[in-house]
Amino acid sequence: MGVGRRMKKQGPPEPLSEEHFAKLKRKAGLPVDDVPTEAPNKKKRKTATEVAPKSNGASSKKAAPSSNGKKSNGVKAAPAPKQNGRSTKSKSKPVPVPESDEDLSDGLGDGFSGSELGDEFSDMDDDEMEGLGDDFLGSDDSVYDSDAEDPKERRAMFSEDEDDSDAEEKLTAANIVGLSRKLDEQKAQEEAEAQAELEEAALQTNIERPHVLDDEEEDDLALKTKALLAPDLQLLRTRITDTIRVLDDFTNLGEEGRSRAEYTTQLLKDICAYYGYSEYLAEKLMNLFPPREAFAFFEANETARPVVIRTNTLRTHRRDLAQALINRGVTLEPVGKWSKVGLQIFESNVPLGATPEYLAGHYILQAASSFLPVMALGPQEGERCLDMAAAPGGKTTHMAAMMKNTGCIFANDPSKARAKGLIGNIHRLGARNVVVCNYDAREFPRVIGGFDRVLLDAPCSGTGVIAKDPSVKTNKDEKDFMVLPHTQKQLLLAAIDSVNHASKTGGYLVYSTCSVTVEENEQVVQYALSKRPNVKLVSTELPFGKEGFTSYMGKKFDPSLRLTRRYYPHTYNVDGFFVAKFHKIGPTPANLVKDKPAQAAPTQGTEEEVIDKTPIAADKDVPENARGEDDFGGFDDEEDEKYMERAKRNAMRRRGLDPKALEKPKANGKTGVKSKSENKTKSKKKP
Repeated sequence: MGVGRRMKKQGPPEPLSEEHFAKLKRKAGLPVDDVPTEAPNKKKRKTATEVAPKSNGASSKKAAPSSNGKKSNGVKAAPAPKQNGRSTKSKSKPVPVPESDEDLSDGLGDGFSGSELGDEFSDMDDDEMEGLGDDFLGSDDSVYDSDAEDPKERRAMFSEDEDDSDAEEKLTAANIVGLSRKLDEQKAQEEAEAQAELEEAALQTNIERPHVLDDEEEDDLALKTKALLAPDLQLLRTRITDTIRVLDDFTNLGEEGRSRAEYTTQLLKDICAYYGYSEYLAEKLMNLFPPREAFAFFEANETARPVVIRTNTLRTHRRDLAQALINRGVTLEPVGKWSKVGLQIFESNVPLGATPEYLAGHYILQAASSFLPVMALGPQEGERCLDMAAAPGGKTTHMAAMMKNTGCIFANDPSKARAKGLIGNIHRLGARNVVVCNYDAREFPRVIGGFDRVLLDAPCSGTGVIAKDPSVKTNKDEKDFMVLPHTQKQLLLAAIDSVNHASKTGGYLVYSTCSVTVEENEQVVQYALSKRPNVKLVSTELPFGKEGFTSYMGKKFDPSLRLTRRYYPHTYNVDGFFVAKFHKIGPTPANLVKDKPAQAAPTQGTEEEVIDKTPIAADKDVPENARGEDDFGGFDDEEDEKYMERAKRNAMRRRGLDPKALEKPKANGKTGVKSKSENKTKSKKKP
């Protein structure tokens, strides 16, 4: 026969057929399933070419099921026939090409079973089966005779066939410009449709959300049941974001017949349910911001602020401290360009409160926002300063470091328990110019005054540090926001009176709180400006921060309140804080200070105490024989007892005790004193 096409056109070897494995099993004596035989390419090539014209399409239809019949019977079919597509159909010109893959697949799989296939091919002997092998499976280019048919009439059988792909490639090469333009237009149209669909979905979403507002028609049982069920947090968050989007563009996205107040009320309820705030506090905080910024503020309060330490420059430098902590496995970086002593901690393998550097006083754990009041105060070396609420000592030791242990700092705190921690930090950090005292800060102008600079970090509601203390969300009510501002106003007036306006280097006061509410910040500052005309607001000289409010909820404040600074957790990633700096430009008017003793007098007692301030003359130079004959006369014990009791009350008052405590045992005391005096008179009369 000569050399076949396979030798002329060498290609990759064919995979071994199942018939080959079946023969090997038969030789080994193993059971073999019925497998359609596959003959070698060289046998009876003419028989293979003659089968196709006689079939009129019948053999081709039977050939396809046979190849798939192997697959349905669990035997792996040869992959070559379908991929190359050169089957007996392509060789016979009269055979019509199937219109689609469905025509071929309708009879495959379920349509034929193994027994049916066996019946169809039972009339053919082994030689004929062997002759059908290559052409029947259409496996290789060596079997295919390209001269047998007209190349113009060749058609691809399947979409993934090589012939079809070749035709597509030729078409693309010929019309590449037109096809690329068509693809670009199709892509642009798809993008436009997708964008329109997104906008429509967003609009529908925003319009649907307000429907949850009208639940008033529900009966009491449904409302009670809904209240008992746990809220769906995912639904709440989606509704919050949708409501905020509506409020941002209310004219376009708001539903007809709905007011802005309804959306705001719904947003308030959802925030209370999602974040766990009381309705009173959530409304107060929401009024400070636009809806989107308020949402960012509430979200920021759910995450903790970064851990920050302050370098104690009395003992070390920041570079040396950073290197020492890095060697201990601490990941850190400077807190920002605005601070030269702060370090932000990201990760630590050791507890920061127990390192040798901490115990040696090289640093203190302190929030970044607590640096700001001391930076605004700017104490100078050799000055006399007062920290009215000093515990636990972070700001006090910061002042001592800025003053380089010169001058004098009075660190006051009304709580003795907190003063212990204050003393410990002062000793650990090596601040030697600090005097610790325990007074009510409202008494300070009378205790001691004349300070160059005063720092008042007033007690507050803590709405700026909710991330540290989540209990603030629910335990603050309307009463707290009436009592706390009243105390803060008293403390601020006392601090102003404690400042020395004639100081050559100072005369400054810084008022700060860790709260963001207007009642504790701008309103307190406005009250101090109205009650003390001898002070004015000056710039804090802090490098960042938002300006204070000059108007809020219909209230107008002094325009100089723009010089105050506000700090929020969602804008600067620090605790919420407020800082205001005053400059005392003159003495406090006397008529404004007189009301203090008048207010304190009724609390001490209704009866006025007569205090005899006449000095007692010295009589040591008078001779003893002349002492009884002078105009002064003798001693009267009963009358002296009144003076003695009065002196005791005055002494108790000076020590801060209640002199009325002497009135309780008054009867017994008087009888006891009278009995003693009577005994003395009797003893005198006996001789």
